[in-house]
Amino acid sequence: MSEAENYLASVRESLVKRDPQQPEFLEAVDNFFHTITPVLDKHPEYIKANLIERLIEPERAFQFRVPWVDDRGQVQVNRGFRVQFNGAIGPYKGGLRFHPSVNLSIVKFLGFEQVFKNSLTGLPIGGGKGGSDFNPKGRSDGEVMRFCQSFMTELQRHIGPDIDVPAGDIGVGGREIGYLYGQYRRLRGYQAGVLTGKGLSYGGSLARTEATGFGLLYYTQALLASQDEQLSGKKIKVSGTGNVAIYAIQKAAKLGATVLTASDSNGFVYDPNGIDYKVVQQIKEVERGRIKDYADRVETAEYHEGSVWDFDVDYDIALPCATQNEIDGGRAARIAQNGAAVVNCGSNMPCTPEAVEIFHSQKVLLGPAKAANAGGVAVSALEMSQNDERLSWTFDEVDERLQVIMHDIFAESEKAAKEYGFGNDYLAGANIAGFKKIADAMLAQGVI
Repeated sequence: MSEAENYLASVRESLVKRDPQQPEFLEAVDNFFHTITPVLDKHPEYIKANLIERLIEPERAFQFRVPWVDDRGQVQVNRGFRVQFNGAIGPYKGGLRFHPSVNLSIVKFLGFEQVFKNSLTGLPIGGGKGGSDFNPKGRSDGEVMRFCQSFMTELQRHIGPDIDVPAGDIGVGGREIGYLYGQYRRLRGYQAGVLTGKGLSYGGSLARTEATGFGLLYYTQALLASQDEQLSGKKIKVSGTGNVAIYAIQKAAKLGATVLTASDSNGFVYDPNGIDYKVVQQIKEVERGRIKDYADRVETAEYHEGSVWDFDVDYDIALPCATQNEIDGGRAARIAQNGAAVVNCGSNMPCTPEAVEIFHSQKVLLGPAKAANAGGVAVSALEMSQNDERLSWTFDEVDERLQVIMHDIFAESEKAAKEYGFGNDYLAGANIAGFKKIADAMLAQGVI
């Protein structure tokens, strides 16, 4: 083995001994390690500085108790987390996730991915992530408010506009951000830049709600252009019905594509005439209902239980926008058999390592989450800029900047992949392009 391979093997062995019960985090690190060897071969100074071992260890991680009172007057207790992973290029930036699956492993995996995603935007933001195992589904507004107030009472000790700027993620939408910001302001005073994804009446940015879904389509547009293809006329499968999926469906239709599916944790709807994002938006964002209701309202749609990736239909592009590891090896093979030539990840790490290998072997182009879904954090950083300047940009101004950022992300990833001999492996390209900026910043700042 080369010096770089020996070094990475040694670092991984040490990591597994430290964190054997963190499978999601170990998977994220492995995905990164598989692509970084040629960079270390070319830059032995990174090995000398033991930069990789420093990079995979969070600068700090917090776990805290979140007690709150439900509508019956019963005291409930959840766990809260915040991981400030790497701040070499700017304040920590990354969402808060409220979901029963949240644990330290998931928060570390998300924070690690966020470091590279934020670097790829070209904006001065480091990487972090947080959340709680609290489930907002089925809870009243009062219960969600009391939980958010308790959560922020502890979190506010560790965040600030120039330190750590959280945003929303799964389970944390406009309602939750409002309650979180209200408690922060109550305790610390008005600081608009401390959270992003805020309402427009108190410092939010136009186009922030749409940003991740829109950005996913702009990235897809750039990838297709590199293959002398265009989005118009393409058939797309989308999983999920959260914020990312809804606005990906909207932008895809506007750019001339037909989205055939949308899903939630129970099942999915298929509409050969194209999913109507307004109906999905009404069901999921207003009524907080289930996607099966779509089939009752749209005559051409049909509802199926199970995973959308187990449903066979001819299509060109897959956009997984639900959750991590939703596409395993079997589903990846099925996606290739259905004729999809492109898979772009709207959710974080939706494909298992086996799925990634199958996509590469079948010549299916894969846009990794750290690049393809970076639109949300990009516009969050633009929201921070507007807060600093006490300005509000128009929707079109923000959207134009987002489109430029997403096209630049693809261009940088493509350039890095080709430079280091990875061809059309955009996962490798994104890892390398994001890593080199962070690595150089860490070297310049000494051993910190």
